[in-house]
Amino acid sequence: MMKTRGFEVVGNEFRKHEDASIQLPIRGDAGSAGYDFFSNETVTIEPSAKHLFWTDVKAYMLEDEVLEVYIRSSLGVKYLLAMANGTGIIDSSYYGNPGNDGNIGICLVNWGSEPVVIEKEERIAQGIFKKYLIADDDQVLHQQREGGFGSSNR
Repeated sequence: MMKTRGFEVVGNEFRKHEDASIQLPIRGDAGSAGYDFFSNETVTIEPSAKHLFWTDVKAYMLEDEVLEVYIRSSLGVKYLLAMANGTGIIDSSYYGNPGNDGNIGICLVNWGSEPVVIEKEERIAQGIFKKYLIADDDQVLHQQREGGFGSSNR
């Protein structure tokens, strides 16, 4: 069976939480668009501070697809947490890259006035697979991705 899209645990040499039992993203119910990502650690995020959560999960998808990662609504509304970059964009070329095997990192920032505790195994973000279009006169800087997190051959 050909794989089209889904999630896998990154290779052991790229895991940030070697002893954690990694939970792959899942949808909350049959009508949910997003796949929930889980924290592998308990962390307190102080006001105006941020924390990068390594999921130890990678996503595979078709070449003309992207995984968009968003904060879970409840964390934004209740605690004023946000993703530091607004929306995470996970390209198909990120999967299996030599820098980190495609390990998805989710950076949350606390814009509230109180510390926020994120518990281990708490759902922190949601990812939605989407198709995208290419322009007629499309040009690319590089034919292949070489960098890891936050890098497209930069």
